[in-house]
Amino acid sequence: MKDITMKKSSFLTGTFITTIGILVSKILGALYVVPFHAIIGEKGGALYGYAYTIYTGFLSLSTAGIPLAISRVVSEYRTLGYQKAKNQAFVLGKRIAQILGLVCFLLVFVFAPFLAKAILGDVVGGNTVQDITFVIRVIGTAILIVPTLSVYRGFFEGHRFFSPSSISQVLEQLIRVSIIIFGSFLFLKVFRFNLTSCVGVALFGATVGAFSSYVYLFLKRFKNRNKFQKTYHSVNEPIVTNKAILRKIFYYAIPFILIDLFKSFYGYSDMLTLIKFLVRKASFSPMEAETIYSIFSTWAQKFNMIVLAISSGIIVSLIPNLTESLVKEEKQQIHKRIVQGLNVLLYLTIPLTLGISFLAEPIWNLFYGSSIYGPNILSYYIFVGLFVSLFTFTVIVLQSLKDFKIVFISLLVGVLLKVFLNNKLLFAFYQMRFPAYYGAITATIIGYFTSFFICLIVLQKKYSISFESVIKNFVDIMCSSILMIVCLVIVRFFVPFSSNVRIHNLWFIIIYTAIGMCAYFGYSNFCGLTKKIFGNNLLFTLKKMVLKK
Repeated sequence: MKDITMKKSSFLTGTFITTIGILVSKILGALYVVPFHAIIGEKGGALYGYAYTIYTGFLSLSTAGIPLAISRVVSEYRTLGYQKAKNQAFVLGKRIAQILGLVCFLLVFVFAPFLAKAILGDVVGGNTVQDITFVIRVIGTAILIVPTLSVYRGFFEGHRFFSPSSISQVLEQLIRVSIIIFGSFLFLKVFRFNLTSCVGVALFGATVGAFSSYVYLFLKRFKNRNKFQKTYHSVNEPIVTNKAILRKIFYYAIPFILIDLFKSFYGYSDMLTLIKFLVRKASFSPMEAETIYSIFSTWAQKFNMIVLAISSGIIVSLIPNLTESLVKEEKQQIHKRIVQGLNVLLYLTIPLTLGISFLAEPIWNLFYGSSIYGPNILSYYIFVGLFVSLFTFTVIVLQSLKDFKIVFISLLVGVLLKVFLNNKLLFAFYQMRFPAYYGAITATIIGYFTSFFICLIVLQKKYSISFESVIKNFVDIMCSSILMIVCLVIVRFFVPFSSNVRIHNLWFIIIYTAIGMCAYFGYSNFCGLTKKIFGNNLLFTLKKMVLKK
């Protein structure tokens, strides 16, 4: 039977495949929290969030830049017809990943007690320094595997084989989620281990999931090794030294590492300030403060991941296609792909964000049960996902254009604003009798929006990329989104969110989502928006993507 998962993909097709794969992975990552929340509760959620926040920071050092850098280097050499150099880049990428993974694992293991102490400070009454130390060390084991896994994904994506990479993400998430749910349940409810051990088992699911995904890609590459030998044309390939390839990998990887590292600083800022402010200034108990932090770091974050899945899919597809156009010096294609990517991103993320915000109450009640803080935080915090998506897209584009100076400046300005404003806005919102934690969310949005705006201005002024069509389409997107929200408000008069029975909230979500989607996609198709963005009506475009080749 023909291997349908090893076909090269165009930009839109690749965007569709990777977005679906990442979206399925993120949806799985959101669904598991229903039983997981019921098993470990708010205290366990805070403990899980502490470990995962630390993990993402060190993962940024060891991994963040590698898959996209390898994807770009492989795509570049493949376009030039440099077969040996392409394979050298893959081998060197694996070595770099293994070394960085080992170093970062050792750092996490050794410094876990210091990190735990920095998180809690002198706050007592909730999780302990010993608890946090243990879970940080457990999640650190994943850093030994994930960097090498990311090299394999970058290698597939560099050849524009997006399906295996997407499937590997779904596989990784399935195994991880299974261990989180069944492992935590067995350890806490059956074997009667303590909560810390239960959270540790759940976190170890990331390690097992990553290893399973690595094995899948390793076997996939081995079985399809002949397909990686094909080139555009025969050339007299020059000798490319390991030093030259390493320089190129690091040249492309470092900005990606900085992007994820700076993004981690946003989480660190909340982790180091939010609980302390709520306890010392806003008169919250340590348990209440940890509950709010767990919503930030773990529970509400899962829905942001669904929004971010869209930008991730677009970016993964954009990098090799943009690199190919840069190598061929196709300026018009570069501009077209950047504008098209931003149009698709806005078209999909804006209504999704507004919809989740509007349905925050039934969504939260369905996933986690009734909560004093959850729906209020989710209804606002989901906008962080929107601005992170926009910020990430524009920063990656500038990185692809090799404007690393602006990338660094935009990242630094955003993070400095977050750090500077966090406590000030926490205090300001508290003084205005608004929930104090809204200040931390607002500081995050301001930071990401500023970085996005800087990148957008530079792309327009320095690279003469016209966003005129984006602005026009944005107006139509907002009109469609406003119409969607108006329809949902009208529906709420007849079908209010009135049930505390969790399963009833599912029906509210289904009804409102169906009506909202009909309103948004119906109006956007009627006014010609989908045709302007996708080249035809949306359903026809998706059908063509799926059936192509």
